Amino acid sequence: MTAARDRATIRRRAVRVAAAASAGFYPLLYGAGLPVAALYALFAPIAMGLLSAVPGSGRQRASTMLRALPPALVLATLGTFLAANTPAAVGGMLLIGFLLAFAAVAGPRPAGIAPGLQLFYILACFPPYAPGTLVERLAGLTAGALLLAACEVLLPDPAAPSYRARLADALTVAARGAATGGVPPGRLRAAGAKLRLTDVPPAERPAGAGRTDRALEQAGRSARRLLDQLATLAEAPPTPSDPESAMLLDRVARRCTGSARFLRTGTAPPPAGALEEAMRAFQADRARAARKGRDALPAVDVQRRQSRVLALAESARTVEIAVDIALHGRPTEPAFPPEQFWYAGLSTPRLWARRVVGNATFRSVLFQNALRTALGLAAARAVAGSLDLAHGFWVLLAVLTLGRTTAGATWRAVRRAVAGNAVGALVAGALVIGLGRHTDVYAVLLAPVMLLAFALGPLLGLAYAQALFTLVVATAFAQIAPVTWRLSEARMIDVVTGSVIGLACGLLAWPAGARREVHRAMWGLLRSCAPLVPATARTLLAPSGGSRAAPVTLPGIHRLRLAEAAYAQYRAESPADREGDSADWHALLIAAHHVLLGAQWLPRFGLRPPPGARDTSAARALGTAAALEAETDRIASLLLAEPPGPAPAAVSDTTRATGPDDDPPAPLSVDLEVWMTSLARQLARVEASLTPAPGNGPPREPTSGPGPGKPGDRGGDPPPDRGVSPSDPQRPLS
Repeated sequence: MTAARDRATIRRRAVRVAAAASAGFYPLLYGAGLPVAALYALFAPIAMGLLSAVPGSGRQRASTMLRALPPALVLATLGTFLAANTPAAVGGMLLIGFLLAFAAVAGPRPAGIAPGLQLFYILACFPPYAPGTLVERLAGLTAGALLLAACEVLLPDPAAPSYRARLADALTVAARGAATGGVPPGRLRAAGAKLRLTDVPPAERPAGAGRTDRALEQAGRSARRLLDQLATLAEAPPTPSDPESAMLLDRVARRCTGSARFLRTGTAPPPAGALEEAMRAFQADRARAARKGRDALPAVDVQRRQSRVLALAESARTVEIAVDIALHGRPTEPAFPPEQFWYAGLSTPRLWARRVVGNATFRSVLFQNALRTALGLAAARAVAGSLDLAHGFWVLLAVLTLGRTTAGATWRAVRRAVAGNAVGALVAGALVIGLGRHTDVYAVLLAPVMLLAFALGPLLGLAYAQALFTLVVATAFAQIAPVTWRLSEARMIDVVTGSVIGLACGLLAWPAGARREVHRAMWGLLRSCAPLVPATARTLLAPSGGSRAAPVTLPGIHRLRLAEAAYAQYRAESPADREGDSADWHALLIAAHHVLLGAQWLPRFGLRPPPGARDTSAARALGTAAALEAETDRIASLLLAEPPGPAPAAVSDTTRATGPDDDPPAPLSVDLEVWMTSLARQLARVEASLTPAPGNGPPREPTSGPGPGKPGDRGGDPPPDRGVSPSDPQRPLS
């Protein structure tokens, strides 16, 4: 079904681009006698509709193209005037190439249209220096863009559900699961999977830097966590009657229903804060039972169930506040804790500044990709201008379309492209020799050749696409000016030159793509998260009246976003470039989420030890927390091949607060026990992937939630690798 839908999408796109290009090219060339305008009217739909992956429905793409038209006119004008001087054109290419490639930080739509905008500068910045044709160039570009926008509206792709609608549907399922407990775990997790950003069409992803998109992304992430926690709760063995948990689950169901209705209709739910009051009352009841002593405490399995119910209520509370921010622009009630909703009080310009500044580092894969692209395009412009290559813009087009994030992937693309161009050049040369200057025949061939190339090229692969595009170029240029077989020779030389430059850039600038960066980013993430474990334990185990302030987590959240961005690109790269890497990055990201969420949640709601609790139990828990910190640091050392520290004592069996002669777990805090037990399981899984058993081979990266240490054990997030857009690596920045 998916393959058939993709083929239909490609066919519709081919028809739109071919129709728009033909509708602009033929009247301007044969009716108005404006060959330059006709050339730009031909290439504008190809640049915006074919070389640019603009996401969205027909109207959304048309809107993006119309908004991109003014910048396109500016770039064509700038290129026209800089074409007279090669150093000036190279400098312009370097700056424009970087800025447009770096536009990926703004989300999928700016990232999608950026290659087309690059092409408008590339087309204009080559000799001949002809500022007198500027009006003609701009007229053709405008005509091509407007015609393509019209075709997008007239022949659209089916519209996809909005992220708000997906989130509302997921919350409706969560409400039923919390109210009745009768929703199968598989259905709960499937509802959460629909919110994974990689499963959401790019145009519908909340990937912007403003409050609305940030809040929707946080609401979706928290809703996925809530659904996974509900599924884990449903899978747990039955426990004795627990009316307090049932009441809190009923309150969670009502809040989810209200938030879903708010998303669909705009009808405001009950005032925010009601769920937090219910959580505090629930925890107060637990604390009173703990103070009464052993006889007043429920069974241990009931206590652990209560801890998990409180954790999922915290996820629902986060959804409630984030939805409020998304639909009102600002929270109508205080968003607490402020660190979790750090963006709520910041202006849109400041949020965009944080996004840009946060990515303006060599540790950002988006910055690396933008710099690599800009250097390659500038080098190509310098070579083409210095050697005075005919149709030198094809050199830059080769760099732009064949460049990949790894040297290996670039080499594979170049091999196919050169082979395809060689075949296309031979066929085009034979066509030109056979037809001579019969422009009427070329005019008849152009439209069907374009339709064939744009429809079959993406389906058959890069080599076929390059061969067919060479035929498009030959049939188009043969109508504008007399051509010979040397046109095919010039295109072949240009493509090979651009390929060599692209390969050189790939070898010199981050040739391994995100492979090395993902190791560095994960190392930094673990180093930031490790100290939070003992800090959280100390806060939670402080005597009554002590500080309950949560540890500072913003530096860890910043590291998490960089790590997610690096991993998102890493997963998008070819499996051949990831060969030999057995690290379970997905499990590592879940462990980091687990630490950061626990550090925010436990100091606020975690049950604290009452007066008289055994110091030995607290000491044991603090020792376990220290061992978890040491294990986290040890795994971080393994990522960069540093000498690891000594392996700490096994922590998975020491996280429990109870033993034969110990107090029941509640005086020590069953919440801390559940959190550390799950973290120990997750860290063990990560370390096992870094040191696979001999003869077993490297473990496969999972594509679903973890096994023993499921996110529901304490609010861990469902698979982050499925929920992060390469175009959106940065959310919170410290």
